[in-house]
Amino acid sequence: MFPAQALAEEMLARGWRVKLSTDVRGARYSGGFPEAVVREIVKSATTARGGVLAKLMVLPRIATGSLKAWRSFRADRPDVVVGFGGYPAIPAMAAAWLLRLPRMVHEQNGVLGRVNKVFATRVDMVACSVWPTVLPKGAVAEHTGNPVRESVLAKAASPYIAPGDYPMNLLVFGGSQGASIMGNVPKALALLPQALQDRLIVSHQARDSDHADAVAAYETLGIRADVQPFFDDIPKRLAHAQLVIARAGASSVADITVVGRPSILIPLAAAIRDEQTANAAGLKAAHGAIVIQEKDLTPAVLAQHIGGVLSAPDLAQSMAEAALELGRPDATRRLAALVEKLGKTQ
Repeated sequence: MFPAQALAEEMLARGWRVKLSTDVRGARYSGGFPEAVVREIVKSATTARGGVLAKLMVLPRIATGSLKAWRSFRADRPDVVVGFGGYPAIPAMAAAWLLRLPRMVHEQNGVLGRVNKVFATRVDMVACSVWPTVLPKGAVAEHTGNPVRESVLAKAASPYIAPGDYPMNLLVFGGSQGASIMGNVPKALALLPQALQDRLIVSHQARDSDHADAVAAYETLGIRADVQPFFDDIPKRLAHAQLVIARAGASSVADITVVGRPSILIPLAAAIRDEQTANAAGLKAAHGAIVIQEKDLTPAVLAQHIGGVLSAPDLAQSMAEAALELGRPDATRRLAALVEKLGKTQ
């Protein structure tokens, strides 16, 4: 919902009226939207949840929601309809297609979600956060980037201090709730030369279930480490980091590129469409990140790459610059510009 909220705020600032069309579940995540945004709740559903009866009701619920959205759009015709993926977007996008309204979808990941894939060739534009994004033949796309938080924008393009003979910051996170696989990090650091270990300061985001083990591992190594289940100051820690080790979620990749930091990315193997590998592809190709698949991850492999970056200032600097080149701190404005361009076709 964050990209949708960011776009809503920008369009309101540009003098537009904004309506949010979503289902009950989506509405629960709309608390951050400005009060000026009109909320319209429509029915939708997915086959990914519930039993046999729930699955049988999917099409009727989507049809009901689409009819309500169609009636709403007929009564108050939008200049542009923008979908952000997920089944709550189906009714509004279906209604926009039926009424032949100017329309676009925004995709956060490097592989289209199922709903965005259905509509990709039925909209005027696909706005992509990641470039390149895997698209169906015939889809028209533009690289806008993924809107990031204001706190990230405040650290955009912060000067990078390359690794050297002084304390160095290593930031480790695996998503908002951490990831058990990041338990490989202290094991990898144990394999580094002692002189390098002594210069490390680690910020490690770990689940509650992994917290005690991570703290004990760093204490055993004598490495200064701040281990927490959640960091509410990730942008600040990003700006201070010489190296980042993270998953390759869309928001994580966007944050890393906007600030401009070298990274080691470990895509989530369980992702249905392997979208995290796609998210990391551009950074890897630009030599801004090292990508390690879960199946290839061992403490020894990770140690080799951590040591390789932190022992090579020129490499680390070039990775930071390559990451920054891919950043889109103006993603929200790019999205808004596309909306206004489509609106002129009315």
